[in-house]
Amino acid sequence: MGPARRRDALRLRGGGSPPLLRLFPGRLSAFPLFVLALLLGFASLLWLQLSCSGEGPSPGGQHRGVPRQPCPPPAPPQPPEEEASWGPHRLALLVPFRERFEELLAFVPYMHRFLSKKRIRHHIFILNQVDHFRFNRASLINVGFLESGNDTDYIAMHDVDLLPLNEHLDYSFPEAGPFHVASPELHPLYHYKTYVGGILLLTKQHYELCNGMSNRFWGWGREDDEFYRRIKGAGLQVRRPSGITTGYETFQHLHDPAWRKRDQKRIAAQKQEQFKVDRQGGLNNVRYRIESRTDLSVAGAPCTVLNILLDCDTDETPWCTFG
Repeated sequence: MGPARRRDALRLRGGGSPPLLRLFPGRLSAFPLFVLALLLGFASLLWLQLSCSGEGPSPGGQHRGVPRQPCPPPAPPQPPEEEASWGPHRLALLVPFRERFEELLAFVPYMHRFLSKKRIRHHIFILNQVDHFRFNRASLINVGFLESGNDTDYIAMHDVDLLPLNEHLDYSFPEAGPFHVASPELHPLYHYKTYVGGILLLTKQHYELCNGMSNRFWGWGREDDEFYRRIKGAGLQVRRPSGITTGYETFQHLHDPAWRKRDQKRIAAQKQEQFKVDRQGGLNNVRYRIESRTDLSVAGAPCTVLNILLDCDTDETPWCTFG
């Protein structure tokens, strides 16, 4: 069989050049193919970065209001192991949580690297509410405090959808009193003077002095406003960051209200209750059961997940259910 007939036979059997190579005339040597592969790889990485950061066009024609997934955190060298030079204090990072898994996957490795770079000893606790009641951020923080162990001596009440971007933010031991990291001058959404939500640091001694947070706030909001009154009632002064010049760009807020609605429903007497100070309850009467406790690693970052079953007295707070 001559050379021409041999080429025709190969084409009939599908043994010709791959479709991509047919786009290029003539013969390609190994070096141009190598350069082509590098260019394609670079283009793919660039497209991924633009599509997840919101700077490029939406893949697949996403509709307005549907959030992009947060970019996967980068993978720098592992942070150094804790050393004696990091100081004597250890932070319990308490993260109230329910069904925000995409935010959690970004939060845990990011915060572990952020705190390790600042040489802050820490342990991340994911406080996962698994009962059938409405979300109760305050009660979860009370449970996290009680379950955080004796090897931590201060806490951070930390929202899972708020990432600190400024490395000058202080997460060290707040010996002088509660330290509000996400202050009204820096938080991207909440700017009123008495706001203490988002990220708040307290020594365990000061948290006990306040009797923790009220357990009466089922659904979203107002529990931190009530806690501000507890802080004042305990004779403590809230301190806030100084010298931070990044303003409302100090934090990345992962939450998109168009995609994930907050439970802001107010039922019957709850409308009046939300503005009252709970002078009886807190750490002393939180009712819960730990369904499971699991130590795990998220992208190399260690954390502990507490699956928590809260209990509710429907005579006291009937608004803990949607019924």
